[in-house]
Amino acid sequence: MSGKRTDHVVVVGGGVVGLSVAWRAAEAGNRVSLVDPAPASGASHVAGGMLAPLAEAWPGEEELLELGTTSLDRWPGFADELARAAGLPSGLRTEGTLMIGIDGADRGELDTVAGYLAGLGRSVTRLTGRELRKREPALGPAVRGGLEIPGDLAVDNRLALTALQAAAKAAGVEFVAERAERVRSGAVELADSELECDLAVISAGVRSGDLHPALSGRIRPVKGEILRLRRRATALPPPVRTVRGPVRGRPCYLVPRDDGGVVLGATQHEVGFDTEVTVGGVRDLLADAETVMPGIAEYALVEATAGLRPSTADNLPLIGWLEPGVLAATGHHRGGFLLTPVTVDAVLALLRGDEPGALIKATDPSRLGGQQ
Repeated sequence: MSGKRTDHVVVVGGGVVGLSVAWRAAEAGNRVSLVDPAPASGASHVAGGMLAPLAEAWPGEEELLELGTTSLDRWPGFADELARAAGLPSGLRTEGTLMIGIDGADRGELDTVAGYLAGLGRSVTRLTGRELRKREPALGPAVRGGLEIPGDLAVDNRLALTALQAAAKAAGVEFVAERAERVRSGAVELADSELECDLAVISAGVRSGDLHPALSGRIRPVKGEILRLRRRATALPPPVRTVRGPVRGRPCYLVPRDDGGVVLGATQHEVGFDTEVTVGGVRDLLADAETVMPGIAEYALVEATAGLRPSTADNLPLIGWLEPGVLAATGHHRGGFLLTPVTVDAVLALLRGDEPGALIKATDPSRLGGQQ
């Protein structure tokens, strides 16, 4: 689709991607409405906020890595613009990431990651357990080796969501606290009415597949349980960097917050739309975290939540036209926060009638066989 600048844009979904698209589209001069009964909730509210394409790199996912590293490069500028527009902190953290391993199989997985990145010309620093503890004294003796990845970042997801809501409101975005039922060219169908528009953007996470036939069956929910901990006065400080890696084969991450808190995650289960936190999930997360950082046993457990990652068959998001007047910007799996800057830039280019660039072609929804 190309031609005139869009006048009225309706964004369906108020997570990190939807809020960001709405804010930037309004700043670009469009009239923007955002439809969501509870903005800044869902998977974006639960997220750990890691911006870690290198730590999550794996052979066979080269397109996802390129997309992630491109978006990571744009995050500092995006965060600065957000803080200025909102008058609030963006929540960006720049201390980097440590990947750790416990047993031989864990360290073998890290070797695979390091070798893969080296083959792509991206170097990481291998560290012994002692070297890791010099950088992060809270790490325990069970941590035998790891990698330092200084380029990966993190963001406090809830600070970022608060700032995005403020920036969107300051830019004139109209918030419509209703649930969208269907999206078609020229209108978003609500429960008892329609919201007419020149263009609609679907960014509704795991609900996106219900909103347009081209997305039906293309997005599946992947459950993730996450804990939030708070340092008590008698406890050791949390790590400065994000610490992540396999713990006897199970993925584990600890993401520090500026207030002395730690976000601990995350389980990964394909169990439909179940968002209940399970005893087994909490047990495994705490056991693995205590292996990595024994002092975490003295922390207070302040929240246990579960979210649903919107995932696709190839783990790449869906960014592009579904039909004239309807765009998708959804299906970001674990990378909603990471991929927000590159997603927003692509959507704004499409709104202007421009081509978003070769990198975005891999995310075109037509690759999965949807209707066009």
